[in-house]
Amino acid sequence: MTTVKKIIDQKSNTVFSVRTSDPIENVLKIMRDFRVRAVLVIDDGELMGIVSQGDCAIKVLLPHNNPSEVVVSKIMTPKPLTVTLSNSLDECMAIMVHKHIRHLPVLEKSKVVGVISIGDLVKNIIELQGNQIKFLETYIKGHGA
Repeated sequence: MTTVKKIIDQKSNTVFSVRTSDPIENVLKIMRDFRVRAVLVIDDGELMGIVSQGDCAIKVLLPHNNPSEVVVSKIMTPKPLTVTLSNSLDECMAIMVHKHIRHLPVLEKSKVVGVISIGDLVKNIIELQGNQIKFLETYIKGHGA
């Protein structure tokens, strides 16, 4: 059983975040500059929420609001679902599928240590399947003659 820790250990330790009082423009710049689709909202070390690309598009850009005038607290999802380093990837997938979300902040002792995305989970599944295929090919070649 693969855990969240394995994925977090493979990723960079960078956590992209803004404050509740920041303008949405800051979120959009982080998303553009670092090619991420969700940004955490952290005030004084405490996870306050999360802002996704969809939040920005639907709540700010579509209604033609000015991203430099709308503050993060107005559109963020407060108290997002979180996981710990010991959660299994199967648990994370179940949460994401049932709650229709694509990102889960990862906490350790109430401190944010990273974010796991649906892309991370899919990448891990593909890697596992590749390893299984290699094992089966080796088994068949070694025993099939």
